[in-house]
Amino acid sequence: MKGKQMLLDWVEEIRALTTPDEVHWFSGSQEEIKSLTDMMVEKGIAERLNEELYPGCTHFRSDASDVARVEDRTFISSKLEEDSGPTNNWEDPVELKKTLTGLFTGSMKGRTLYVIPFSMGPIDSPYSKLGVEITDSPYVVINMAIMTRAGDAALARIEAGEEFVPCLHSVGAPLEEGQEDVAWPCAPMDKKYIAHFPEDRAIWSFGSGYGGNALLGKKCFALRIASIQARDEGWLAEHMLILKLTSPEGKVYHVTGAFPSACGKTNLAMLVPTIEGWKVETVGDDIAWMHYGEDGRLYAINPEAGFFGVAPGTSEKSNPSAMATIQKNTIFTNNATNAKGELWWEGMGVEAPENLVDWKGQPWDPESGEKAAHPNARFTTPASQCPTIAPDWEAPMGVPIDAILVGGRRATTIPLVHESFNWQHGVFMGSIMGSEVTAAVISDKIGQVRRDPFAMLPFIGYHVGDYLKNWLSATEKSSEDKLPRIFYVNWFRKNDEGKFIWPGFGDNSRVLKWITERIDGTAPARKTPIGYVPAFEDLDLTGLDVDEEEIRDILTIDRDEWLEEARSIREHFDGYGEKMPRELYDELDALEERLSED
Repeated sequence: MKGKQMLLDWVEEIRALTTPDEVHWFSGSQEEIKSLTDMMVEKGIAERLNEELYPGCTHFRSDASDVARVEDRTFISSKLEEDSGPTNNWEDPVELKKTLTGLFTGSMKGRTLYVIPFSMGPIDSPYSKLGVEITDSPYVVINMAIMTRAGDAALARIEAGEEFVPCLHSVGAPLEEGQEDVAWPCAPMDKKYIAHFPEDRAIWSFGSGYGGNALLGKKCFALRIASIQARDEGWLAEHMLILKLTSPEGKVYHVTGAFPSACGKTNLAMLVPTIEGWKVETVGDDIAWMHYGEDGRLYAINPEAGFFGVAPGTSEKSNPSAMATIQKNTIFTNNATNAKGELWWEGMGVEAPENLVDWKGQPWDPESGEKAAHPNARFTTPASQCPTIAPDWEAPMGVPIDAILVGGRRATTIPLVHESFNWQHGVFMGSIMGSEVTAAVISDKIGQVRRDPFAMLPFIGYHVGDYLKNWLSATEKSSEDKLPRIFYVNWFRKNDEGKFIWPGFGDNSRVLKWITERIDGTAPARKTPIGYVPAFEDLDLTGLDVDEEEIRDILTIDRDEWLEEARSIREHFDGYGEKMPRELYDELDALEERLSED
């Protein structure tokens, strides 16, 4: 859609369909946000946290059925099923729109329809994209105000004639006159739909109020729809952090990293190095839009304005920058609180306060074995508050990328770090990523390994084979010497006792240092069947108390394990069908050949 009149016509069409009691255009003002928040607190939807400990912070508890992304209710509804591919759920767009139109009919009765114009990316960036979300959830409004550049500035660009992505959302719980509302309205699971229409560049989400399903600028727009725009326009929309790394000599590097949800993106993006003289600054913690500059290099912008992070496990040890960021003006969801307005979650690194109420709203007994916070409990916080935010994090043209990291949670097989032989081999490495399933998605397979190409499996808006071809086509748009180097990292190897071998957190800077040295051509590496791997002596482990034998072990390639891995990769590739690029099968053949050599 494009321009002011199309926006007005669309809003009127949805108003007539959903029949809200009133329509409110969100301007983005702080007064407006405060008014909406006050209203939710007064209605018992939200609770204010202790103003001395967490100034300007609120906490919400969701319905127990609405705590994470619901992949089996998420659809890529392209006109042709083969364009959606084997990794997405597909329904005929005509039939799905008919179903959704029925569900949306009258769905906002008794509620307010909010119109949220927003920009994904800095308002003044030529790489930003505009959207408008219609929703009946004030929770969504205040979250979108943090996660996007929402309000009048975005509206002005639309009114000037720019295109926007229409994003329609309803919690799916109309209110009859006199009917009492609930704190977290949502629809039953079988009525939840998160639907994407690629040809229309449109998103319809019904029945869920949870972040990834309801904050439609995030995964729905910034990845699923944007990945389609990126394919058509010749760029990359990726599930990646962006960090700025400065050496003691003042040399600057920018790094992106693809990791599945809850596998450490935010922690790495806000890393505090343990090696003297190095500095990490944050550009983004979740999504990177990468374009080719006139010089042939890839430049990345962070399309988001906030962090929607997993709270459990976040502590002063794991991520002191995140802990500092969330101390004010933050929305918390599904954690534990008490009457004093204190906040707590598992892995916070401090003793639990007394008399906690858990994420379900029940008094919490520490001896019960039940979690006080949901494993996917969240915080929504402004990126501008982060103490490690990079000065150029909103650079309109983006930052130049020197290295791309891929990785996930693997307890065995995958070494601490290895570097690709070239760009095509690096794309192969990204295509074979495997990670243990986390609580960020509703699944009965938590703990099992699933392949997740570039951590995009749930977020590719079209066929995975065509998506990987877009990555391979980078060498047609640029040259090997100008493209970023690709590295596979794995912080999660375990020993025989089931304990993590690598200390992680700030010590990941030691791996980043070796990566920069590889970029500069100053660090040695061993050529192995899977790529270039550092020796124990190649890593700066100064001041680190580690078991040398264990570190050597996670830098060793076990050929038998990798031959088994290769068999698993081939099965994974075959499942993607005829569109799987031949170049990646060639890389797999070459890997098996190298592994079989003496």
